[in-house]
Amino acid sequence: MKRAVFPGSFDPVTLGHVDVVKRNLDLFDEIIVAVGVNADKKYLFALEKRVAFLQKTFESFSKVKVMTYEGLTVDFCKKNNAGFLIRGLRNTTDFEYEKSVAQANFKLAGIESVFVFSSPDISYISSSIVRDVIRNNGNYSAMVPKEAGV
Repeated sequence: MKRAVFPGSFDPVTLGHVDVVKRNLDLFDEIIVAVGVNADKKYLFALEKRVAFLQKTFESFSKVKVMTYEGLTVDFCKKNNAGFLIRGLRNTTDFEYEKSVAQANFKLAGIESVFVFSSPDISYISSSIVRDVIRNNGNYSAMVPKEAGV
């Protein structure tokens, strides 16, 4: 079975995240959307809320499982027999950062990274932009999946 992990904080889940998952469904037998827990990070939404948003968003996708984890992403991958990490790229800045992380992950655990370039119509969307719009009472409905209920 080809299993991949799509890690992130998903604070909140965006249309970009959904796009990345959908575009990888034909490549993998199972995709684990893995919500990382970082005690040092300040989140807008509680872990339980983020998990619920993701479960609702991907409930009609039989190949997608939502899980949480702490620690190194590659350790989570090994524990769940996932040989691949999925990463979405919006621009060259994302690429440069993700390239270094991918190389480290491969060196640490032999985990391959699969990069998907974002669809042009949603490449401007990031969780940090959505959080800023939410905090300032703006209309963020075009940036998040309607199932998320943010």
